[in-house]
Amino acid sequence: MRSTLRRALAVGAMLTVVGAVTPAVAAYSQDDPRSCNDLMGADTPAFVVCHWLAKPEEALNVAMFWMANDNANLKEAEPMEGHFLDCSAAGSACPDLEGDDTARDENSPAPGDAEDGGTPECEPGQQCSIDGTGEGGDGTQRGLEPGSAGVDARTAAMQNFTPTAQDVAAAAQTPAGQAVIAAKATGVRVWLDTELADDWKAGAESFATAVRRVGALAARPEVAGIRFTSQLGYNATFKTDGEITAFVTAASDALRQAAPGKRLGVHTVVPEFACGVDEACKTEMRKRHPLVASEKVESLLSTDRVDQLSLDTGLLYGGYEAWQINAEKAQHNQWIQVRARSWDVLAQIAAEETGLVGQVTPEQVAARASTAVMDGAAQQVNLWTRVQDAQGAVNRLTAWDELKKLTPIKRRLAAVYNPTTPEVDVTTDLKKIAEAFSQVYLTTA
Repeated sequence: MRSTLRRALAVGAMLTVVGAVTPAVAAYSQDDPRSCNDLMGADTPAFVVCHWLAKPEEALNVAMFWMANDNANLKEAEPMEGHFLDCSAAGSACPDLEGDDTARDENSPAPGDAEDGGTPECEPGQQCSIDGTGEGGDGTQRGLEPGSAGVDARTAAMQNFTPTAQDVAAAAQTPAGQAVIAAKATGVRVWLDTELADDWKAGAESFATAVRRVGALAARPEVAGIRFTSQLGYNATFKTDGEITAFVTAASDALRQAAPGKRLGVHTVVPEFACGVDEACKTEMRKRHPLVASEKVESLLSTDRVDQLSLDTGLLYGGYEAWQINAEKAQHNQWIQVRARSWDVLAQIAAEETGLVGQVTPEQVAARASTAVMDGAAQQVNLWTRVQDAQGAVNRLTAWDELKKLTPIKRRLAAVYNPTTPEVDVTTDLKKIAEAFSQVYLTTA
């Protein structure tokens, strides 16, 4: 029976085809009862349609017909009558076929004189390019907007981002590489915390170099993931939605090649979340920070580009006084909004906390280190161990004893640590971090 079922499924699979047709024909397929377009991804080009030759239930009936009574029908079947011409036989005359006499299969490139190099022709006003720079199924532009700086999707796809063995060996000797090795001895999980936005805007060569450098550091098995940008859409690095989409797409694709199997994360903030239900506050925050409106941040999570989103809470500690929203209320509002949107289904959500450096009370430690987790909105809290303000003053994490008491959520706590500015030395610092945290984000150049 197991063999019979496997054969039935194989027959069913052979009865399904995906064909390439013109956009005009594709338009009619929307009302076709045998259309299987719903099985294809949203980013499938418009000229590709799916059509059932036999629906699954029909395919099963066909398979059972041929296999009934110990394959009796199949055994009795004979080849269909037909007229076949052997062009090699003497006296046979076969027509000459146009072409260059080169044998090709479906994976061969199109002939050099094919129209547009073999790219299907679109109707006026349509974008159906399949080179990764056209319009996606969700209407977003995969390439760059005209006049934008940065590496477009086509250029990124042509780059080789895989680090060499020499790159990996050299990376192990850098401060970040030595920190990764030291972290392994403490048992903490490692994330690399880097910034690729400026390299991406600088052009293909700078971008490829930066990605290979990060990929070389991430080659070690104790590295769990890479956070490749911070304050995405909140700072002044990007000016348009198109730039952000193009950057995240290029960076994610490149890092998937350079560091396969590693999780990818981004950091940002959604200012409107702190407003709660205050509509005037939300309107003002969306006006001030249009690139980090909630729906735009969510769109980044609705693809496979981002595995983890870190939402900053430190940026919520001021700016909402006009609506009588204090820091505690802003933080509470934020996590209610995140939980209501079920973002944890789309990616891992982490709370980024910078407000525990310097002198803090035990109550502040307990609240800021656990509120996001206790509210059920975040799975992880990232605490900075050192923060330098605009005037150059440095505030350090001092609440070590209080953090050690949070043993029940230790596995959810991560420290953000820069190995180029150690408090004692990297090895000693990481041993101390391991007493209160289970993960560490190592800041890399």
